[in-house]
Amino acid sequence: MSAERLGTETRPDPAPAGEREDSLDAWIRRCLARFERAAGAELPPVTVSPGRLHTAMRYAVLDGGKRIRPLLVYAAGELSGAAERPLDCVALAVEYVHAYSLVHDDLPCMDDDVLRRGKPTVHVAFDEATAMLAGDALQAEAFRVLGMAPVAAPVCVALIRELAQAVSTAGMCGGQAIDLEAVGQAMTLRDLEQMHRMKTGALLRASVRMGAMAGTCTATAAATLDRYADAIGLAFQVVDDILDVSATSSQLGKTAGKDARQNKPTYVSVIGLDAARRWAEELRQEAHRALDELRPGGTNRLHELADLIVLRSS
Repeated sequence: MSAERLGTETRPDPAPAGEREDSLDAWIRRCLARFERAAGAELPPVTVSPGRLHTAMRYAVLDGGKRIRPLLVYAAGELSGAAERPLDCVALAVEYVHAYSLVHDDLPCMDDDVLRRGKPTVHVAFDEATAMLAGDALQAEAFRVLGMAPVAAPVCVALIRELAQAVSTAGMCGGQAIDLEAVGQAMTLRDLEQMHRMKTGALLRASVRMGAMAGTCTATAAATLDRYADAIGLAFQVVDDILDVSATSSQLGKTAGKDARQNKPTYVSVIGLDAARRWAEELRQEAHRALDELRPGGTNRLHELADLIVLRSS
């Protein structure tokens, strides 16, 4: 990380009494504290002009969100033996991209939402123009921080290419465009799956792949991790669709029931709630089966994150 930005913005919360150091909760607590420190140090400071834009960027990233993508980076990096600093760069890059996509998705010209991560969306807290620029700048910051990852040049290029592909019209941006076009339209299950593999799954898959690429990973292990990432990437969206109709806005930290009100095709609307739940569970088992082909012990966190993604309540 750049020396002039080193510092701490968020301290880890004290561990609950009796929490085991090797538990998933303890590991997540450590990862989140590590991520928040790195993000707090690397995001442009509010004291530097343009301060309002920098404030909006920090508002969009810091102190909120499940951080599933950084957690996947760290878990895959543990499996591949990656060093801490490259993993931090990768974790920041994928979360910056995710945050930028949320800022833009919430704009009036997209989903027109007012609540995200339990607080007003960026265009509500600031204004539309600032929100648009904050998203643009976060995407640039993602590639800046990835480009300074302390890895060999070919690895750095591969990481940049991987993230660009995940964000491109073949990935997240293309999936969002299809999603907007699908409002009020009938959609087959196959088309719905393709849309979500692009819109949501591509960045989740990249998080796993990039965490592994930051270390040493054989071609066979990479292919196995791809199967895992494909399964959890789709499962994440299936569960999101389920929660949109079964959870409250306070539980989700965003507006519940929005998809139905906007007449968007979802897994619940296309195959029904019970079938969607069965499909999410099938994808969870598929992710576990993929990991079972890798060395025992090294995949524990990835197994646990698959469960967390599918069994979550928010």
